[in-house]
Amino acid sequence: MTNIEVETKESWRFPKEFWLANLMELCERAAYYGFFIVLTLYLTDIVGFDDKATGVVAGIFFACLYLFPPFVGAIGDKIGFKKGLIIAFTLLTIGYFLLGVWHEKFLVIIFLFIVLIGGSFIKPLITGTVAKTSSEVNRARGFSLFYWIVNIGAFSGKTFVPYIRQGIGLEYVNFFSAAMSFVALLFAIFLFKPLDAKLEPKSIKDVWRSLIKIFSTGRLITLTLIVTGFWIIQHQLYATMPKYVIRLLGEEAKPEWLANVNPAVVVLFVVLITQLTKKHKAVNAMLVGMLLMPFSALAMSMSQELEKITGPVIQIFGFLSAHPLTVMMIIGIAIQGLAECFISPRFLEYFSLQSPKGEEGLYLGFSHLHSFFSALLGFISSGFLLDAYCPDPKTLPEGLTEIQKAAYYSDAHVIWYYFLAVGLVSALALFIFRLVTNRIDAKLEAEKKTSS
Repeated sequence: MTNIEVETKESWRFPKEFWLANLMELCERAAYYGFFIVLTLYLTDIVGFDDKATGVVAGIFFACLYLFPPFVGAIGDKIGFKKGLIIAFTLLTIGYFLLGVWHEKFLVIIFLFIVLIGGSFIKPLITGTVAKTSSEVNRARGFSLFYWIVNIGAFSGKTFVPYIRQGIGLEYVNFFSAAMSFVALLFAIFLFKPLDAKLEPKSIKDVWRSLIKIFSTGRLITLTLIVTGFWIIQHQLYATMPKYVIRLLGEEAKPEWLANVNPAVVVLFVVLITQLTKKHKAVNAMLVGMLLMPFSALAMSMSQELEKITGPVIQIFGFLSAHPLTVMMIIGIAIQGLAECFISPRFLEYFSLQSPKGEEGLYLGFSHLHSFFSALLGFISSGFLLDAYCPDPKTLPEGLTEIQKAAYYSDAHVIWYYFLAVGLVSALALFIFRLVTNRIDAKLEAEKKTSS
């Protein structure tokens, strides 16, 4: 049993279990994002799925990873945090390890399911531990530290992975993720103490009831579907970008490092942007982010135009050089990061305010429902678009000259036009949503004044 000391004023003092939870989260995020960034490459280059099948497999995997946690979390609440964490990290260690050993298609799908179940335990258990080990006074600081740890883990995993992929082989990335999960498992077994449950655990029936209610709450499900457009584009960091960059620049490219631009921008600017927009309505702030997203996709599509101006190499500050595609990817991903700063915190705020009183926790468990839809749509569409505009080199006819081969990739940038269209439609939809809801709210406010 862990006794949590009650703080009467804000401080940086937290019990040991708080720091252990964050340390386990650091390991898990490094494992997850190291695996996440190369999953589509692994499924195509090692397992042998084509681009379309890879999009379907990866899309279902990531969609379920956002849908399952509230249901699995209900189980975790019943068996206890320590047991839940041990089960989670055991499954993750086994799943990642087996993905590194066997690469047959059917087996890989089974191993991905093991990782899926293990990963679904993590989010509710770790966030629940942070909540239980921080006082009301220190709750905001506790979650700000947790958010930083998440991004540090994501950044470190994606930074380290290219050395494994290019040094000893893509399939060995899975052993890195297994090792990181095993370290977290050791913390859970030997150092983490059981926590007392302070709240009545929710049943799977309760969770299912909340999901049904979300679909019957007009504003909530409409906004969720609109924000799905943002996340469809955001998911291309993992669905399209790695293959796109490697196929156009060669195996020496490091798309993992490019993907790190996003968390770097978020960490640097999210607090500032949230503070600057806190007096504005959540939907207004989100609209700014939505208007930025089409420019993200546009930037990613502009590398050929830039190359016509600069040539194949751009000198940066006189001592760095980069290909125009790399430069435009960095710009596009940075814009995505800025857009996320406007959208994500305020969407969670809006989501919580639409939840029935006393059920905020259950509803927030589905606050990433947009990622369920966007993973399915984003990854599956990515597979078809890559196949059409940026095909797997192994599928090209043999004996092609470099010029003939380049012709197959001359329209690769068109992929980003599709996501530009998604961004424009989503921004327009959010603008209409704001107009309609503002009018409804104004009418209700007028009726209240009249009745009083």
